[in-house]
Amino acid sequence: MPKAALLAHDVVRAFGDRRVLDGVSLTAAPGHRIGLIGDNGVGKSTFLRILGGADEPDAGDVVRPADLGLLHQEMPFDAHATLADVLDDALRPARDVVAELERLADELARTPGELPDGEQTGTQLLYAYDALLDQAQLQEVWDADRRAQFLLEGLGLGGVAHPRTLGSLSGGQRGRLALACLLVRRPAALLLDEPTNHLDDAAAEFLEQQLRALPGAVVLACHDRAFLDAVCTDVVDLDPAVDGPVRYGGDYSSYLAEKRAERERWERRYAEEQEELGALRRSAAVTARGVAPDRERRDNNKMGYDLRAGRVQKQISRRVRNALRRLDELERTQVAAPPAPLRFRPAALAEEADAEDTQETPVGPLVKLRGVHVPNRLTVDRLDVTARERLLVTGANAAGKSTLLAVLAGDLEVRGEVRRRSGLTVQLLAQDTEFVDGWRSARETYVGLLGAERADAVPLASLGLLRGPDLDKPVGQLSVGQRRRLALALLVARPPQLLLLDEPTNHLSPRLCDEVEDALGSSPGAIVLASHDRWLRRRWAGRELRLTAGAPVSDTEAITGAGADAGADAGADADAEAFCGRGKG
Repeated sequence: MPKAALLAHDVVRAFGDRRVLDGVSLTAAPGHRIGLIGDNGVGKSTFLRILGGADEPDAGDVVRPADLGLLHQEMPFDAHATLADVLDDALRPARDVVAELERLADELARTPGELPDGEQTGTQLLYAYDALLDQAQLQEVWDADRRAQFLLEGLGLGGVAHPRTLGSLSGGQRGRLALACLLVRRPAALLLDEPTNHLDDAAAEFLEQQLRALPGAVVLACHDRAFLDAVCTDVVDLDPAVDGPVRYGGDYSSYLAEKRAERERWERRYAEEQEELGALRRSAAVTARGVAPDRERRDNNKMGYDLRAGRVQKQISRRVRNALRRLDELERTQVAAPPAPLRFRPAALAEEADAEDTQETPVGPLVKLRGVHVPNRLTVDRLDVTARERLLVTGANAAGKSTLLAVLAGDLEVRGEVRRRSGLTVQLLAQDTEFVDGWRSARETYVGLLGAERADAVPLASLGLLRGPDLDKPVGQLSVGQRRRLALALLVARPPQLLLLDEPTNHLSPRLCDEVEDALGSSPGAIVLASHDRWLRRRWAGRELRLTAGAPVSDTEAITGAGADAGADAGADADAEAFCGRGKG
């Protein structure tokens, strides 16, 4: 029943000697929609599987409503099952409830109320009927068939024929079908792992509306910050913390505001403790001479002097002991220095970058494209990328976003004219990140590609993109997200004149996405970025170039201004500047 809460208490789960979840608790009451966020590998998917009963914890307890829905990665049907078969299975619980209500109504109509045993039976039937009727109304079972078609259309499957087999559908279509089947049921608790994968903007916004209308509890793990902001009533940060996972009330914007306030309190406490440590060390070094300067004793004042000197020495000893005691305590309990925020102009290179800034900038664009054509992929009539460019490239899948970045990077042979400024440095962060020597550690790869001098100036560990144990792990054993962060670290340490980013927020946690966006604002060069990320697009302050498959591209059609996306949410901008409107852009 939707009235039941989903409860987890002190859940522990380990894989080998690695403890992924360590005493995690959660209460998901009806009407609450809880977003799980955190870095890759902190256990979001594992926790969802345990909540849904698909995995068992090593310790701890989970109490689930009887009616619970978990979005699986793969649907439990073979490739020969049709879309109609899957829908019938999803609609069966609603149809069973309707059939049972009809049966109970018939039983009530036939029960002779005047018989003693019949009176008792009739009361029991009436209670059962009332309980089932409440469930039917909450789950809207009479509207299930219409709702199923409505959901299919909203998730982009309205044109798929029901006799089609699952094997003939794409992975994205199967994922959307699984989502529709869960929503048809309107379960008491709904668990979703990356529900916006394979959804375009319209489908994601449709899903937001459906989840907000559910009466039960929702727990979801998602990297889509716009989705988290639109859906969540609470956010749980699973990243390691002193007191374990922290729950924040409100949407993603509220979470960001609280994290900023936490950062400010951390910085203030660190500064105050460092100031106190310095004062205590100075106090502990005070000598009797510093408190009561030595002076010549007169013969008629020797006794008084000695008495006063004794009192002074006691005072000195007490102060020194108190200072040493407090110093010892503070040195043991002091907070660590807040990690430096990610920047594309590290402090160690600021002097070098400032020297470059004083040089006269050459006139003309960095890259010029005229009449460029990549068969069946992209046509560019005209595009100029200036030295201060901030260009966002958007469009549907297969519109040519990645192809355009590859052309700008010089990675594709094309027809037409491509001119680059002499000596131009260009770096492309592609969607798929691979390193040739997979046996080398992340640290060794970083030093090898940058050179020892630059790697010493900007140590990999100082960027906060990889955890300590991962720095010495072979890159071939790193996850997709970790390899992508290593590639990002290389760009941070040596910013190029033209930075090309293809879906830079893929495989990154929401908080790291925010830091990357802020870092882009301090990049000293030009940026051309392709992204489907709605949160990023809403905050973009540079130009936006929208691509359409098969249509020629011209930068004369680019839109300028923050939040050019028609669906922009003012709340996404209220807490900070648009991230690429700062710096040298």
